[in-house]
Amino acid sequence: MAELTRRYIVMQMAAEGPFDIADPEAPFVLKPWKDPAALQALIAYREHCYAELAQELDLWIRAIVAGPKVRGGVGSRNELTAPARRKPAIAAKPKVKSKAKRSKSMKKKAKRRP
Repeated sequence: MAELTRRYIVMQMAAEGPFDIADPEAPFVLKPWKDPAALQALIAYREHCYAELAQELDLWIRAIVAGPKVRGGVGSRNELTAPARRKPAIAAKPKVKSKAKRSKSMKKKAKRRP
C-alpha cells in the first residue's frame, strides 16, 4: 500500500478529544476490518479516487473480505442494521406510454405548426 503510506500518517490520539466538524484538516478514521459500514465506505471511496490509489484499495478490500470476520463496538451495531438499509436488487420498471397517447400528442403538435 505504497500510495496510502506515502500520502497519509495515521496515529493514535493521546487522549480522546471532541471531533471538530468545522475543521477541514480533521481526520476521520474508519476501521474496515471491524466495521461493515466502514468497508462499504472504503468501497465507495475506491470507486471515486484516482487509479493508483484505487488499485491499492482494491487489494486491501480483497484482503478484508477474504480474511476473518472481526467485529468490535460500532461494527457490531452497524452489522445488525446493514441488511435493513439495503436497497432492493430489482428496480421498478419505467412506465412506457402507449402508442395511442404518443400518436395523439404528435398529431396535436403537427396541427399547431404553421
